Amino acid sequence: MSDRYELFLTCPKGLEGLLIEEATGLGLEQAREHTSAVRGMGDMETAYRLCLWSRLANRVLLVLKRFPMKNADDLYQGVLDVDWQDHMLADGTLAVEFSGHGSGIDNTHFGALKVKDAIVDKLRTPTGERPSVDKLNPDLRIHLRLDRGEAILSLDLSGHSLHQRGYRLQQGAAPLKENLAAAILIRSGWPRIAAEGGALADPMCGVGTFLVEAAMIAADIAPNLKREQWGFSAWQGHVPALWRKLHDEALARAQAGLSRPPLWIRGYEADPRLIQPGRNNVERAGLSDWIKIYQGEVATFEPRPDQNQKGLVICNPPYGERLGDEASLLYLYQNLGERLRQACLNWEAAVFTGAPDLGKRMGIRSHKQYSFWNGALPCKLLLIKVLPDQFVTGERRSPEQRQLEREQAQAVADEPPVRQYNKNGNPIKPAPAPVVEQARLSEGGQMFANRLQKNLKQLGKWAKREGIECYRVYDADMPEYSLAIDLYQDWVHVQEYAAPKSVDPEKAQARLFDALAAIPQALNVDKSRVLIKRRERQSGTRQYERQGAQGQFTEVREGGVKLLVNLTDYLDTGLFLDHRPMRMRIQKEAAGKRFLNLFCYTATASVHAAKGGARSTTSVDLSKTYLDWARRNLSLNGFSDKNRLEQGDVMAWLDTCRDEFDLIFIDPPTFSNSKRMEGVFDVQRDQVQLLDLAMARLAPGGVLYFSNNFRKFQLDENLAARYQVEEITASTIDPDFARNGKIHRAWKITTR
Repeated sequence: MSDRYELFLTCPKGLEGLLIEEATGLGLEQAREHTSAVRGMGDMETAYRLCLWSRLANRVLLVLKRFPMKNADDLYQGVLDVDWQDHMLADGTLAVEFSGHGSGIDNTHFGALKVKDAIVDKLRTPTGERPSVDKLNPDLRIHLRLDRGEAILSLDLSGHSLHQRGYRLQQGAAPLKENLAAAILIRSGWPRIAAEGGALADPMCGVGTFLVEAAMIAADIAPNLKREQWGFSAWQGHVPALWRKLHDEALARAQAGLSRPPLWIRGYEADPRLIQPGRNNVERAGLSDWIKIYQGEVATFEPRPDQNQKGLVICNPPYGERLGDEASLLYLYQNLGERLRQACLNWEAAVFTGAPDLGKRMGIRSHKQYSFWNGALPCKLLLIKVLPDQFVTGERRSPEQRQLEREQAQAVADEPPVRQYNKNGNPIKPAPAPVVEQARLSEGGQMFANRLQKNLKQLGKWAKREGIECYRVYDADMPEYSLAIDLYQDWVHVQEYAAPKSVDPEKAQARLFDALAAIPQALNVDKSRVLIKRRERQSGTRQYERQGAQGQFTEVREGGVKLLVNLTDYLDTGLFLDHRPMRMRIQKEAAGKRFLNLFCYTATASVHAAKGGARSTTSVDLSKTYLDWARRNLSLNGFSDKNRLEQGDVMAWLDTCRDEFDLIFIDPPTFSNSKRMEGVFDVQRDQVQLLDLAMARLAPGGVLYFSNNFRKFQLDENLAARYQVEEITASTIDPDFARNGKIHRAWKITTR
């Protein structure tokens, strides 16, 4: 066998440049970069070193043969010609991985089967003994890659992927692979910072991957030192004496590194469920003396190394996948930026993100950006020097002002901390740092904030005068910021209207981020009190479907009644704010009357009717969920007797009902096709049938109020011929909805 081999190292996409530097340093010669791989030449010692020391590679492949192939027969013969007895025993196990296509091989499973057949046929003994397949733990793992008519046959020296270091048996929801974490640390300058004795802190550490990889780099620990099973362990070309020598050298280096005073490496994680798994991972890595993990929120992050040393703040903020994640993510990045500016002056920071636009919202510039891939997701690594002249906050400052701030910050950093003591000799806790400036809003964001503040000033006075706790403060006043913003006491409920397809999605998202950044400042609310949902054209009952599962209800007051709203779990909150005047009208007119509420939703109108002294209320809806909610609303106000809740299809219920009612309210959906109802309801098409059935239940002298929010709705002219019909839309819209005259239409209908 040759003393020098062609070696092929695979890696995650985007790590090729770093891997070629690392591999060259470990002895790889004639190294060349490929997509997600590095190729070069080396002897067996180099191959072993790469397996043991590469922090970045996925696999180390030793190329056995390259040969041209035009068809499946060429593939079989090319593999058959290899002296397989030099590589494995006849009774050994193997696994074959095949990649690429062409030359008559369009199915990778078929290609792998041909490779396996050739190896088995070569090693089959006269007695019938032959290798068997073991996909999990084979003696030999063979790779064949087909590339433009050339077959590249390789032996996998790694076995399992090298990113599997063995310490991370417990992980969070979206962990970084260990080799990607190591690459991010290297690109962030951690080896330099560690060599200088610097500190490292991760404010969103999850289960501690960055922390462990950082400590292994700092302590000179080979990443795969503890691996017991290798792809070469049962290979006939394995040189055990050489491997033991290299492994012993690595072990000695690790022992020397761990004997040094440990660096200050700390992780903080908000989710209490991840604290113990993270600590377990640290313990398995043998780094408990180097790494500590604590529970902590980003909003309170403040690294305090014992020697006041500076260092690197590194983190991988979560990626938003659910509806409404935009707000929480934006505010998370803003909090991170605020803590960096306030608590980490003169540190370096590295933020690895799948949402780089959010990085611009931290209020601090990155001086370098690198592209990476986390699986199939393109990501950016933002490198930041935490210095005042990099801050993007408050008013714009001149270059001279920025230089002065830099000099002042450096002077503070150079000055040793002075401990003060009280009369009992105990150290005095330093005064809290001043409140940090908020990140500067974009020009558009500032315009949006100005509009919000103007609306709040006008509507706030009206709401306070009328005793209204919940109202709309903004409704797409500026077309480019297409949002509806409602205040529910000290909560802000934001609904984003889906942008038309003609609008660039990136621009739409940028405007949303502008608005979300402005809302807490303009409305003077905490970021944690802002909730966002996206309102799109809904079909059937989708607008009533559950969006989340927090189950958190908030009690609000309106017109002397208490109502429950849910701001998180559904597209709508349980309280249609635009119907406030209608509910108040019903309360005033309900005394002594039998009230019927059709399509009742959470029965807020029924609660108002009961408050107004209704003799009885009957509320009908198809949804058990909303009727349960309605029951809670009634109970919250002490109304239980004489308040009936009926589950059913409204049209079918009316068809069988024989009771009479003095006051009826109907607010139907535009369209409904629930499985529990007969047929499909369309308010434009079915209005006459619905109103005829309802009017048949109206007692002499009674009143029916009909409303809906279908913008193109036209009341059927035949209804005016049969009943007394009066449109009352204008009187059912309060000032907070006056900007949107089409929010709903309403009619008062009585018998002639």
